Amino acid sequence: MIGHSGALLRITRAALIGGLLVTVAACGATGATPTTSSAPTATSASVPTATATATSIASATPTTAASASASATASPSAGVQAGTVVAWGQNTYGQITVPAGLSGVTAIAAGYQHSLALRSDGTVVAWGFNTSGQTKVPAGLSGVIAIAAGYYHSLALKSDGTVVAWGQNAYGQTKVPAGLSGVIAIAAGGYHSLALKSDGTVVAWGYNTSGQTKVPAGLSGVIAIAAGYEHSLALKSDGTVVAWGYNTSGQATVPVGLSGVTAIAAGLYHSFALRSDGTVAAWGSNGSGQTIVPSGLSGVTAIAAGGNFSFVLKSDGSLVGWGAKDFGQSTFPATLTGAMAIAIAGGGTFCLAIVLTT
Repeated sequence: MIGHSGALLRITRAALIGGLLVTVAACGATGATPTTSSAPTATSASVPTATATATSIASATPTTAASASASATASPSAGVQAGTVVAWGQNTYGQITVPAGLSGVTAIAAGYQHSLALRSDGTVVAWGFNTSGQTKVPAGLSGVIAIAAGYYHSLALKSDGTVVAWGQNAYGQTKVPAGLSGVIAIAAGGYHSLALKSDGTVVAWGYNTSGQTKVPAGLSGVIAIAAGYEHSLALKSDGTVVAWGYNTSGQATVPVGLSGVTAIAAGLYHSFALRSDGTVAAWGSNGSGQTIVPSGLSGVTAIAAGGNFSFVLKSDGSLVGWGAKDFGQSTFPATLTGAMAIAIAGGGTFCLAIVLTT
């Protein structure tokens, strides 16, 4: 999947989140080789401004091991706001056709061509491409506190620390390791899955052709995880990032000296890190300008990565994004104008947002 030149987008008032919020699944089938792109140009939508206090899909400002990961949405707990879902971008498979009457949504996840929503009652709703059963939520699934969407599979984390998976299993990506428990965060990559345990260790399963499920020996002290198409990221409690897996575009080559990181995110073939000073570092494929961070960008509190595009949430409540826009993923729908968004998620070539119900 090769996108177009970067485009900068801004939407005021994007996310007031109580727990974890956005999720981004690894998406796309082919990686774009990094190229030089021109600086992003801006588009905007008028939305009420407000300060966000939150986290995100791969972007949570983790302060403890319980803070979550990329591609995994945060736990709906007391105080977490719920709303309705707005979607835009490519709709070939109905991935942005939100089910009528869907409400009480506390978290969202976007896969390559399918969407997931977690409701405040702990149930999951799914729609979009279903060739592998990725939108066929297991009967009776309840008590869910986090969700993640991969290329053609879906994951759910339950309040008892166990993981449920469904969809394509050609590479074992939905075959949850026997006895896996004590999980506090999940992430879904292209054809692989990750789970972060309460002891700070990471468990991975699924496709491993590029070593994406070969967790580095001795890795511990992890507080957040993220999964790209064929690479994986882990954020340690000391603010450093560890990456492994496919590295053809440098997505698994963490910039030398990168430290003070509080959140991570993984897109198709690019990676993101949020520093404690509110600035962002990005690396990997840049064919659509997805790693060209807008000059002067600061005050960032959360990050998210779509297929070949990127999003950040600022402390003033504004959302800034750049990268591919070939399916309108950087063109905000009129329904967001004047709305109060509390969560966002980027899929392969589409976007989701939760807006508060008035």
